[in-house]
Amino acid sequence: MRKKLLFVCFLVPALTIFAAFFLLPVALLVPQSLDTPEGWSIYGQVLANPRYWSSLVDTVLLSLVVTFAALIIGGMAALFLERNAFPGRDFLVGILILPLSFPGVVVGFMVIMLAGRQGLIGLAANAIFGSRLVFAYSMAGLFAGYLYFSIPRVVTTVMAAAGKLDTTQEEAARTLGASPLRTLVDVTIPALVPALASTGAICFATSIGAFGTAFTLATEINVLPIVIYTEFTLFANFATATMLSVVLGVVTWLILFFSKLLSGFQASVSGI
Repeated sequence: MRKKLLFVCFLVPALTIFAAFFLLPVALLVPQSLDTPEGWSIYGQVLANPRYWSSLVDTVLLSLVVTFAALIIGGMAALFLERNAFPGRDFLVGILILPLSFPGVVVGFMVIMLAGRQGLIGLAANAIFGSRLVFAYSMAGLFAGYLYFSIPRVVTTVMAAAGKLDTTQEEAARTLGASPLRTLVDVTIPALVPALASTGAICFATSIGAFGTAFTLATEINVLPIVIYTEFTLFANFATATMLSVVLGVVTWLILFFSKLLSGFQASVSGI
């Protein structure tokens, strides 16, 4: 009886959050997207539009690239910081996770200060090469901004997971003559697959739906959140905006679902 009571106590808040932040928005968005004479056919018509389709593809590809880059950079940094003690380590960890407290607009302005028309990178490039290097207002600038606030998520998750790893398998691999790189690839990384998959999913979901940074830098950027905002505010095209929102949510859910399946398959193969 006590276990059932505890189960209900945990289940009710979870179902409430699921209903409030998933079921209710979907129940409101889908009918709004169908509020046109075309009905369901509007999905095919809009997705056939080159602008919307290219925006969806660019958004997904950018989010995937950001996720993989964050996993590589943040994973290596986290593993090093967890396995090595040195003066200033805690301060360095604090600096790395500091971007978690920044809103997207602030991150966008930081990218402009670095790679904008009067940014530090542009001034340095002009002094060295005689021409300014400006990429803040392109996909490269958006990539830098998304990567900046994705790395802390990887660092915090992987550090926590690495701290709980059983090092006996790594020691056995070294005893059998495996090089440090071989041990890392064959033992450490497979053991971190669940943590990498979970934090990668968070990075992808955050990047694909991020708006503040893209809005700050959106001069030559055609990502789906900006397209949705433009359709809703500038053209008052509510049906298209809601339809694109539904498509963005479905694509995000599908990619996260398959990444979860893939991580579970990899973990079972690795014997984790």
